[in-house]
Amino acid sequence: MRKGKMCSMAAHASLKVILDMMTDYDPWDDMDNFPTFDKGKPPRYTEKTLTVIHKSPLDNWINGLFTKITCGCDSLEELEDLYLKAKSLKLPCSKITDMGLTEFGGVPTITAIAIGPAESDQIDKITSDLKLL
Repeated sequence: MRKGKMCSMAAHASLKVILDMMTDYDPWDDMDNFPTFDKGKPPRYTEKTLTVIHKSPLDNWINGLFTKITCGCDSLEELEDLYLKAKSLKLPCSKITDMGLTEFGGVPTITAIAIGPAESDQIDKITSDLKLL
C-alpha cells in the first residue's frame, strides 16, 4: 500500500473500534453481502449507550495521551491471526476491509486492524514482536 493509504487505513481502524462500541451492528462482518448489505439497503448504525467508566482503559485513552502505535506484519494470514488473538482475549478490536477502488484491483481486501483501547500489557501480549512502522 502507498503510505497515504496506510495512514487512512490506520485512521479507519482506530475510529472503528470506538464506533463499534456505540453500535449493535457491524456491517463489515457481513461480507457475504458485501458491499450491498441487508438486501441492498445501506448499513444502518443504531444508537447504543456508550458508558465510559471513570478510569477505564477507554476513559484513560480518550482523556489521556490518546496513544496510538502503528506496527506492521508480513501477511494477511498474520493480520487475521492478530485480530483473532485480540478477540480471544476479549480486547476491543476492529478489522478494516478496503473496497479496492484505488488499490487492490477492485478486490475487497483486509488492510488493517486496531487493538484497544486497553491496558498496554494486554495489547503487548499480541503485538510485542511486531515491527514499528
